[in-house]
Amino acid sequence: MSRRGYRAPGAQRLVRWAPAIWLTLFFATPFLLVLRLSFSEAATAQPPYRPVIDWSEGLAGVWTALRGLRLDNYALLLSDPLYLASALTSLQYAGVATVLLLLIGFPIAYALARQPEGRRELLLLLVILPFWTSFLIRVYAWIGILKPEGLLNAALLWLGLISTPLQIMNTGVAVMIGLVYSYLPFMVLPLYATLIKLDHSLLEAAQDLGATPARAFWSITLPLSAPGVAAGALLCFIPMMGEFVIPDLLGGSDTLMIGRTLWSEFFSNRDWPMASAIAVVLLAALLAPILAWRRLEERAAEAEAGQ
Repeated sequence: MSRRGYRAPGAQRLVRWAPAIWLTLFFATPFLLVLRLSFSEAATAQPPYRPVIDWSEGLAGVWTALRGLRLDNYALLLSDPLYLASALTSLQYAGVATVLLLLIGFPIAYALARQPEGRRELLLLLVILPFWTSFLIRVYAWIGILKPEGLLNAALLWLGLISTPLQIMNTGVAVMIGLVYSYLPFMVLPLYATLIKLDHSLLEAAQDLGATPARAFWSITLPLSAPGVAAGALLCFIPMMGEFVIPDLLGGSDTLMIGRTLWSEFFSNRDWPMASAIAVVLLAALLAPILAWRRLEERAAEAEAGQ
């Protein structure tokens, strides 16, 4: 074997273990710290919680903590209507916004995939361009657009479509606009990556067999783009469930979402254990659709391998 093609066994092991090391350092370890904190008790101290495990006692302290482990934070989380209401509101906003993103993003991605190669790259750059600006600045810009004396009301008044400014800021409509605008690239890019691989000869064959364009879309384009639809929906739905910046800036104090509730528990109430319990439950709930999607992908791969 030539020296150029040779790789040291140590380097190969490092490449194989790199994802596991990354996930352990930046996901598993922080999650375990948050999980441990969720079983603690709030206290007037710095930091504002009473640890469950007394490490000075060694293994005996760990065993004592496990025997006396309490689920008070999780019990309160499941019994208090405030947390249930904020979770349901977040689910509603994230679900509706995901549907709107799919309805808006699919035509954009389909049009991009049908463009000539040179023009396609330019249009794709325009889709990615908002990522070059701070997320916070982009949300702040919508305040200047949606406020009563903002650009939108000024344009509608100038056109004569309204006689008085509309109250859009600090409403659910403003939150929905912010969510759809901010997460639209996350829907377009996975759909585009799937649609660009679509074999257009299948559509031509369907038309030769007498299928209308609408029938060809429902029978061929949409089923073949299902992986992109699922990926885009998950990429948008999961972060929108825990969104804090958009409801805080555009929705006002009356907008109750789980991200704002978590922030209030952590910073306003200084109840770190309860905030940690909220984070753990939210993460567990969001892992369910990811695991279900992975299972569907595995079944689809097994079905293709068996054919």
